[in-house]
Amino acid sequence: MNKLEQTWRWYGPDDSVSLQDVKQAGATGVVSALHHVAHGQVWTTEEILKRKKQIEDAGLTWSVVESVPVHEAIKTRSQDAEKYLDNYRQSLKNLAACGLKTVCYNFMPVLDWTRTKLDLEMKDGSKALYFNWIDLAYFDIYILQRANAENDYSAEIIAAAAERNNTISDEEKAMLTEVVLMGVPGEDTVTLESLQESITTYQAIGFDGLRENLLYFLSEIAEVCKEGGIHMTIHPDDPPYPILGLPRIASNKADLEYIIQGVNEEHNGICFCTGSLGAGVTNDITDIFEAVKHRVNFIHLRNVKKDALGNFYEADHLDGDVNMYAIMKAIVAENSKRDTPIPFRPDHGHQMLDDLNKTTHPGYSAIGRLRGLAELRGLELGIIGQ
Repeated sequence: MNKLEQTWRWYGPDDSVSLQDVKQAGATGVVSALHHVAHGQVWTTEEILKRKKQIEDAGLTWSVVESVPVHEAIKTRSQDAEKYLDNYRQSLKNLAACGLKTVCYNFMPVLDWTRTKLDLEMKDGSKALYFNWIDLAYFDIYILQRANAENDYSAEIIAAAAERNNTISDEEKAMLTEVVLMGVPGEDTVTLESLQESITTYQAIGFDGLRENLLYFLSEIAEVCKEGGIHMTIHPDDPPYPILGLPRIASNKADLEYIIQGVNEEHNGICFCTGSLGAGVTNDITDIFEAVKHRVNFIHLRNVKKDALGNFYEADHLDGDVNMYAIMKAIVAENSKRDTPIPFRPDHGHQMLDDLNKTTHPGYSAIGRLRGLAELRGLELGIIGQ
């Protein structure tokens, strides 16, 4: 039976985790992007081949492109949208010409991902990423001061946020603001005022409008994808809820089914992220996978633990609310039907051991992901051997 392709996210030459580290972790494929290229600009063949050569010289394969960012002008379908669509199409053509055919992206408005704490200490002393609704509500109501923000939270959360306002320090306010704004991609310098303006724009677009803009984007790149054999894979919303009044359109089974049916073409695929979808209180991860598995071109395996309010932290890969055994069993069954193995990567990992003293991309320290990859690889082999 075919095994999944084991990959590892690498942020390029400036990543504190080296390609040698990736090899030692046991991965054979690399997931990378040209992070130094400004959002919306064309990825040139020269830059793509340069990155590809760096990876291949290390004895690895550039398996998945994550991500080619979708510019905000496309998401909002502003007057500059056509220019950025032309650039996106050219980037895809160049990637295909260089032999890169699987492209991950997301369509989250403004915020690429949202957490409220990056170093929640676990019982064993390791550190994890954390999302807390009370902290988010505090940021929304008292720091961002979004109009009518209170309408989006329960009375319990509003009361807790008010209590937090009486005790929070200036240093804690600054840190919370920094962490929330960290999820805003680097298109422009982000301020609270510019975030407010973006929120106002998206409130006018709304859920249905954002859906329409996504289908427009997928339709506009369809020809290039077909010609180049490109498979796009949309990443689910992280977390899978409206945040700060912003609509979210890739959060659950109904959303993902709508997306793949809305542009019912082979190039329109899913990046199945168990961590993002697993943060949804009502999401049945295995059921969602079964519904969309024919379009799953890339997989992120991550676990979360939620509480009664829906707060969650990123748990060990085999120890969380996501039944990793059940989902891996379903993935192995689907992979056995494929001619080409599905690439997966251990998504995020706890900061632990020597990495506690290093500065890394949030969630992307080496040792926690190494542990996750080893556990997931063992789980897969155990299932295959049954």
